[in-house]
Amino acid sequence: MKKLIVLLLAVVALQSLQAQRVAYPGGKSYLLRVELTDKRGSAYSLKHPERFLSEKALQRRERQGLMVDSTDLPVSARYREAVSKTGVTVVGQSKWNNTLLVRSSYSEVAARLLELPCVKKVTEVLVTPDSIYPPQRWEYKKEPSHTDTLNANYYGPARKQIETLGGIPLHEAGFRGQGITIAILDGGFMNADSIPLFRNTHIRGVRDFSQPRNDKPCTELDHGTMVLSCMGTNVPDVFVGTAPEADYWLIRTESGYFEQTCEEDFWTMGAEFADSVGVDMINSSLGYNRFDKDMHSHEYRELDGHTAFISRTASMLAHKGIVLVNSAGNEGSGTWKKIGFPADARDILTAGALMTTLVNAPFSSLGPSADGRVKPDVMAIGNPSAVINGRGEITTASGTSFASPITCGMVASLWSAMPQLTAYELMDLVRRSADRYNYPDNVFGYGIPNYWKAYERGK
Repeated sequence: MKKLIVLLLAVVALQSLQAQRVAYPGGKSYLLRVELTDKRGSAYSLKHPERFLSEKALQRRERQGLMVDSTDLPVSARYREAVSKTGVTVVGQSKWNNTLLVRSSYSEVAARLLELPCVKKVTEVLVTPDSIYPPQRWEYKKEPSHTDTLNANYYGPARKQIETLGGIPLHEAGFRGQGITIAILDGGFMNADSIPLFRNTHIRGVRDFSQPRNDKPCTELDHGTMVLSCMGTNVPDVFVGTAPEADYWLIRTESGYFEQTCEEDFWTMGAEFADSVGVDMINSSLGYNRFDKDMHSHEYRELDGHTAFISRTASMLAHKGIVLVNSAGNEGSGTWKKIGFPADARDILTAGALMTTLVNAPFSSLGPSADGRVKPDVMAIGNPSAVINGRGEITTASGTSFASPITCGMVASLWSAMPQLTAYELMDLVRRSADRYNYPDNVFGYGIPNYWKAYERGK
């Protein structure tokens, strides 16, 4: 009888949850990635980049001696119009990859698109679910509780994860990320715009490139909130992150409603937007290998930094003057085991997770890349990390998702000390400061960096 009651209660609970679902916005549809042949007919020219890049983005390139190139040119408006005339709706684009992201009610439209002379390839990247649970904003704590203030030190519970990386002397020397702008690409930032513990955090803006689009990303998931807290929190004696004086853009690129290839397009759109507003760094605590449709899932041989769409984009960032820090992934104890995508990208910092005892966390994904590059690049505490969740509570969470922003914030603080460095020089300095630089492996990579030693070496 007890088992029957439990079963009935479970059925009632399930029915209640199902009753909360709503039809997918816009109804059943498909997203297609349309790769274009070239950029002919563009109204823009490399001679006048100020017409399509912000002043801050141009200043970043100029400061690092980087040239604007054809990948920076916007997608051809003429081609975009030709694609639209097939009956699809253009919902996004990537100028770096010269692609359009289009929505249609019929998958058969792919054949019609391929008839256009300007279309090189068409890939189905999303079949929408029938229904979803609508986002609901959580209640949050209006003030820190007594238990939040029991840590009698400046950094609060975040001290260990900063101290381990030689971050405290760097901060005490006055280098706390000031002048550095960081974009966070994530799945949602629940209450990050309202939680009192973020009152001193410099949030410059929020954007959403995922689907279904939500103009209020601070009502979606709290993974990004926890990521932000590792870097941007600045409440002395309660919680201080690794880059408390940096500026932040909160950009939603991950959907909590499905796991499909289009999320690589969303990520790309978010990264290009981050470039356009002049960010210096991107933290991405995201990674992909398996999708809802197995035929689109990745394979080990693709871990080369350029085969996967998302990794191809990530590998361009340093050439734009941007440092990407990406989580290695949490597959070390699973069947995949390896790093994810875009953790395989070239010229980025891939962060693996340490336990508080400074041994590797069992779940931290392994390297190397398919073409033999050292991965992960560096390590930081991720099992567990001190974070602030979407309810405004100081707590802990585990994952390379948090080792990544802890790393990103420390790199930002280092860059604020040496703004003359290029993205390439900065990443090289970080790797060289790590304790296994001379004998890297596929678990720790180059090891645990010491950002104070990096500063002393590089100044």
